[in-house]
Amino acid sequence: MANAIKIIKENKLIGIIRENDANKAIEIANAYIEGGIKIIEMATSIEAIKEVAKNENVYVARGGIITREQAIEAIKANAKFLVSPILQMGLVKLSSGYKTPLVLTATTPNEAYQAWQARIPLIKIYPIKDLGGAGYIEELLRPMSFLNVMPTGSIKVDNIKDYLKAGATAVGLGRALYLNKTYNEIKETAKEAVKIANSF
Repeated sequence: MANAIKIIKENKLIGIIRENDANKAIEIANAYIEGGIKIIEMATSIEAIKEVAKNENVYVARGGIITREQAIEAIKANAKFLVSPILQMGLVKLSSGYKTPLVLTATTPNEAYQAWQARIPLIKIYPIKDLGGAGYIEELLRPMSFLNVMPTGSIKVDNIKDYLKAGATAVGLGRALYLNKTYNEIKETAKEAVKIANSF
């Protein structure tokens, strides 16, 4: 369980894909991988997750998990960790039982602390742009520097360093990496994002 979180801390960047078309999701994931992104959160079909999870040295998470059934389905598809878009405490015991890390989402300091108390190894802070950007992360961590947080939500490549400087463990980027881009453009954007994350 600790291994996936260790990898996230080392890479500091998670590529997010929200795509209903399985083939399109796989294509985006492949461009991410070619661009050097090693951790991918996919809110898409199980078939696409299974396909991308075949890549060695790539940690695939299933995003958008709200129910136990979705979580179990993801684990069976070889997802290395689970991501819920809400503070779904009902998944904590299941995650522990299957020894699969769980990332829960918080918006307030109370929710973030509640997730930490439940031993959630990484807490997603969303929607970060609407919450105040990097300044919000800085304020959140000032009294609770022990939290491992990953801001997501309309983050641009140029903002990665700001969030890491504010104390974020990792940063999650989605549409900024792939929306309205060709395969090569996605790959090059991913390379740029990885370079920035690695330079911090």
